[in-house]
Amino acid sequence: MADPVPMPRRRPPSPADDFPHASPRKSVAREYAEAFAIAIALALVIRTFFVQAYKIPSGSMEPTLLIGDHILVNKLIFGLRMPDSLFGVSPLSGIIPYGQYLFRIEPIHRGDVVVFVFPPDPTKDFIKRVVAVAGDTVEVRDKSVYLNGQKMEDPHAYYQPSENQIRIAPRDRYGPAVVPSGKVFVMGDNRDRSYDSRFWGFVDDNNVEGRAMIIYWSWDSDSGSYIPIRWDRFGQIIH
Repeated sequence: MADPVPMPRRRPPSPADDFPHASPRKSVAREYAEAFAIAIALALVIRTFFVQAYKIPSGSMEPTLLIGDHILVNKLIFGLRMPDSLFGVSPLSGIIPYGQYLFRIEPIHRGDVVVFVFPPDPTKDFIKRVVAVAGDTVEVRDKSVYLNGQKMEDPHAYYQPSENQIRIAPRDRYGPAVVPSGKVFVMGDNRDRSYDSRFWGFVDDNNVEGRAMIIYWSWDSDSGSYIPIRWDRFGQIIH
């Protein structure tokens, strides 16, 4: 009778058997770097296409917007607009429609407070109020705005108080002029202290970047106060 052949001992199963090709765990530094890169990419996308913060540097929109107000601008309200450049350069400019809307969502309305590319200097952004849109006839007579032959209701307009102020053209006498197709006519609410369409002409619809939404911070650096924060302006909706 032959001797029994001993059976080999079976190795107990281990968790590694279920994942024979598992990759090594990422280092903590790599995980932080990837999270940071994703956060930067998301911030750039949001800033370019959805919402952007701006600071008001001048008094041309007073009293609606004051120097030192920080605002948020809705950049998707009028449609999806391509940026004017990528970090100051425009690669594939013959293919990519820089500074153009890919599609429209809402038309620009009279009364909208908008941020736009400044026509005389495209490296700057300006903020003004839309007074007239394509097809409108706009005129300024003795500072009053006339739209399509009728004096316009102008509750946001502000004029510097002066008893002997000299009338200046085109600030106080402009037009009449018809707004061309694809253009808007803009003015600052502070009519005596605004450099706007009365001086340099119309704004192309494609150069309108978005509509001002809300004041999220306001800092009065000329107040002389130890804490020059305008608390009462926080959260104000811009009309």
